[in-house]
Order: sequence, then C-alpha cells, then structure tokens
Amino acid sequence: MMTDRSRRVFLGGATAAAATLGLRPAFAAPALKVPDIDRLEIRVIIDSGHELYLEKTEHPMVKVERSGTGVLSDGRGLQALNSQWGLSLHLQSTRDGTVRRQVLDFGSTPEVMLNNFKLLKLDASQLDGLIVSHGHADHYGGLVGFLETYRPVLRPDLPLVVGGEDNFCYQLQKGPDGQVRPFSVFNRADLNRLPVHWSTAEKPRLIGDHAFSTGPISRTSFEKVLPNSLVEYGAHDGAGCDAGHFSAAELKGNMESNQHWHEHATCFNLRGRGLVMISSCGHGGMINAARQAQKVSGVEKIHALIGGFHLYPAQAGYVTEVAKAVQAMQPDLVIPMHCSGTNFVAAVHELMPDQLITSTTGNRLTLGA
Repeated sequence: MMTDRSRRVFLGGATAAAATLGLRPAFAAPALKVPDIDRLEIRVIIDSGHELYLEKTEHPMVKVERSGTGVLSDGRGLQALNSQWGLSLHLQSTRDGTVRRQVLDFGSTPEVMLNNFKLLKLDASQLDGLIVSHGHADHYGGLVGFLETYRPVLRPDLPLVVGGEDNFCYQLQKGPDGQVRPFSVFNRADLNRLPVHWSTAEKPRLIGDHAFSTGPISRTSFEKVLPNSLVEYGAHDGAGCDAGHFSAAELKGNMESNQHWHEHATCFNLRGRGLVMISSCGHGGMINAARQAQKVSGVEKIHALIGGFHLYPAQAGYVTEVAKAVQAMQPDLVIPMHCSGTNFVAAVHELMPDQLITSTTGNRLTLGA
C-alpha cells in the first residue's frame, strides 16, 4: 500500500526527472480551489535586522512603508522595535470587503514578539488564525508566550495551522567540538493546554477562507537542503515526534540532517496579479515551493516571492544558480527576508533589480488594490 509520504516521494521523483531533462513540469488538475483576494498587507513583526537608512522605495506593484528609526510610542513613552534571528509576519488580507488577519511565525523569543506586536499596535483580539511554518525555534519560539499573554482576548476557537509531524521532532545541533547537543523541541503539549485549535498541513489545504498552504513541498528542482539542524525521530520525556509516521528511509539513522519534510509555505492568489508565495525559511528550496504553489492552485503566474529562502549558508555559485531560476519564473516581486542572505540579495539585484524589494523589521508591504 502506498502511504501519503511514499506517494509524495514518487510524484516528486517523476517531476524531478522532467526537470533534469530541462522540461517544464506540466500542471495537473489543481488540488485546491483557491480563493482570490483583492489586497494583502504584510507587517514585518520580526526580521533578522533593522535598517535605519533604507531608501523610501517606490514601486508600481507594492506600497512600501519603512519603520524609520524603529522607535515608537507604546502609550507610556518611546520604545524600540527589536530584531532577532527569526521571522514573524502579520498578514491582513481583503476579499470583497471582508478582512482576515493572521500571524505567520513568532520569532525566537516571546519578549521580542510581544514588544514588537505591541509597538506596531496590532490587535490580538482581531486575529482570525495563526500559522507556524516549521519546527525551528526561531519561527515558533515566541508562540507560547504570545498565547499565554493574550489568552483573555483571543478568540476561543482561534485556529493554528502547523506543518506536520516532523515539526515536533527534537532538533539538535553539532558544535565546533563535534558534540551533538539539544537545540529545541516544539512541544505539542503546550498547544494542547493553550487556547488554540491546532491542526496540520500534511497535504495542501485552505487556511481560513483567504489563504492556502502548499502542504509538504515536493523536491523537484536542482535545489538541495542546506546545512541546518539535526533531527531526532522519536519521542521521549513527554515530547518529540511519532517515529511511526515516517518512512524507513527517513528513519535509517536516529539523528539525521533535518530535511524539513513538513515545512509548508503560506500562499495567496492576488486577483489579477497571481500567486504570492511566502516561504518563511524555505529549506526545501524556493523554486520547489513556488512550483508546489502553482501545482496546488492551478495558477501559473507568480506575482511575489516573499520571506526567508535559507541561502545564507550557500556558496556564491549555488546562490547565483537559484537567482537565475527565480528570474526564469518571471515574478513581479522578490522580497527576501530573514535567512535569505546578502549574497542572494546581491544576485537578485544584479539579475532583476526592478523586481527586488528589501525589507526589515517593522516595514509594511501592501500588495494589490
């Protein structure tokens, strides 16, 4: 019997063969009937840095509002926006006059998440949903503190979409001395005790009534998973992931380099413009994620590629190869964040400067009407 995981590997391998031959993968019937939206406003709650002197960007496809000094009033005095290694985005979408608000990822720590959420005057009581992209602490680290702090005002039925089972695995890191040490674990016990109704995205699905998840991203391009954490399949001490959920190939060793099988991208179909694909870290490759969004939705036009693309540890030649593949997809906008790396920003600037928008903590990006 073919499991969901083995079916995904089989289909991904078939498409990869076509990619190797230089063929453009054909899109079958879309997995989802995705809604279209009129407008998407992205507020960068947390990114890995803050730039005071970024130019005020004028672009026909996006309105960019910079955060200036990042020193804002919280009603009791002036406070500073903080940046840290991680990402958190407030997504406000509008469709036929109906507004939906979600938070995608939560940075590394609750202190920074809560500080910036308050300074940016975002309203937790208006949230329609929460999303976690994958099981690295720089994306879920502020979640529990956020839920605990805003417990009194959050909707009692507030939904949270997480990627899938491997997001709950123990993450480990190998130090300079060669020793492997615990890194973090996304503990589902915390979700079960807090006011949130969580579910997975182990296959493509709608997120609310405006967005959709790619589900697990098929590996169809030349892209490879670059060095990151080790992962331990299995559970102990009340946490971890269900080892029985994974294939024999995934379980060939107790600790392996994390392949992020269940990392997913959050996407929107912007009316008249095409897909907005938000890759929070993109360990499986941004081309792979964009292709997955196309396949899931049946929408071929890529309007914007946004988020972390995990190219900071890559060598320059590989970064250039990815940037050229992005150029071939002809997006209207490329907006790198978080772990994308300065080499990728430079490569996109060289190849497609009119499409590149830089962004840091506190910025607001508005796409559509």
